[in-house]
Amino acid sequence: MHLLREIEVFMRESDMASTKFGRLAVSDPRFVDDLRNGRQPGRKISKRTEHFMNKWRSDHAG
Repeated sequence: MHLLREIEVFMRESDMASTKFGRLAVSDPRFVDDLRNGRQPGRKISKRTEHFMNKWRSDHAG
C-alpha cells in the first residue's frame, strides 16, 4: 500500500491529526501535508514512519 494511504488509514484509526502524526513520527509537523502535495519520502523516512505506526498500534492494542 502506498505510504500516504497507510498514514491516512492510521490517522483515522488513531484519531490523530496530521500535524501530530508528523511531529511524532518524523519530527516534522508538515510531513503529511507535504506528502499530500507530492513529496516522495526516502526509504529511511518511510521505514521510520512504518515503525512508528506499528509501535503505536502495538502499544495501544487491546
